[in-house]
Amino acid sequence: MSVLNVERPDFMAEEEIRMFEDMVGKFFEQHAPPETVDRWREQHCVDRDMWDKAGEAGLLGLSMPEEFGGAGGDYRHEVVLMEQLAAKGVDGFGISLHNAIVAPYILHYGTEEQKQRWLPGMCSGKYVTAIAMTEPGAGSDLQAVKTSAVKSGNQYVINGSKTFITNGQTANLICVVVKTDKSEGAKGVSLVFVETDEAEGFERGPILKKMGQPAQDTSELFFNDVKIPTSNLLGTEEGQGFYQLMGQLPQERLNIAVQALSTIEEALRVTLDYVKERQAFGRPILNFQNTQFVLAECKTEATVARVFVNHCMGRHLEGKLDAATASMAKYWTTDLEGKIVDRCLQLFGGYGFMDEYPISRMYRDSRIQRIYGGTNEIMKLLIARTL
Repeated sequence: MSVLNVERPDFMAEEEIRMFEDMVGKFFEQHAPPETVDRWREQHCVDRDMWDKAGEAGLLGLSMPEEFGGAGGDYRHEVVLMEQLAAKGVDGFGISLHNAIVAPYILHYGTEEQKQRWLPGMCSGKYVTAIAMTEPGAGSDLQAVKTSAVKSGNQYVINGSKTFITNGQTANLICVVVKTDKSEGAKGVSLVFVETDEAEGFERGPILKKMGQPAQDTSELFFNDVKIPTSNLLGTEEGQGFYQLMGQLPQERLNIAVQALSTIEEALRVTLDYVKERQAFGRPILNFQNTQFVLAECKTEATVARVFVNHCMGRHLEGKLDAATASMAKYWTTDLEGKIVDRCLQLFGGYGFMDEYPISRMYRDSRIQRIYGGTNEIMKLLIARTL
């Protein structure tokens, strides 16, 4: 039972899931204690060996089949991982993108050779992955990407640049959105994988300075005549990239909703602890009617969001989550995340503005949620198409 007093749905209440949740929590307590995460924030990057430790613990490739080195789990295990990242304050560790965004592209659209070639390394920690979509001149409009992959014999030659790339400094296997046919719009988009350790002409810019999420090594990437084998095209046909991206976006947007709700619940938890202890005018802040009303509103709205996200998770596990409903979940929960974290910070007074209080970090880190994975304005456009 969380701070919201909403019972977990049956599919999340199984004993195996609860045991896994306990294991993940203990893993982060051991390998990502507050002092370690503070160091990651200062160096703007998670230690590379954290990926190896996660691989040894079986946390990489949670929902990948055992035949490819994965844990053989499903989306419920990815949800537990995302929730524990928030609950334990583990900032910057881009494991959910690696597990629940990049790996599914290979599993669903890759050839058997590609699955055998890349998934075991992703599950062990040999490979850290990223997905390079956004460009300086192309964000939500993926059809406008200019990075090109021109076929030359049995190779593709890639030219272009990407920006705002999660895991940008650490990743050594990058899924790159490219144009294989510039004369086409969406039909000219393909996905190719670049193994950076062997890629001449591949460069990384410095870690980008950001408003929030300082422990995440978000970076620019540059491709200057980078040559890769044609076998690194995801699947067997060019021009399938847009279809592949659209097929996986519901899960990506549900991921963001899960993360947003996890932050909301953690914000409410730390705020309740604070207002019960902090005294003003000789009594706890919680005793003031204004505090009670603010938190009552926050808890009500968060409860509605939790029920809806649980519904979306159930639909997704059944393979029935559509793009519009996932867009609703993403936009609604991230808007609510910003609202509730802001109201919780207000109850901390001046201390809420101080870095040593987690609510301050949540406030900064939450802002990007309304932008990445498709802006909330784009979410509304997608929803409007169903009217």
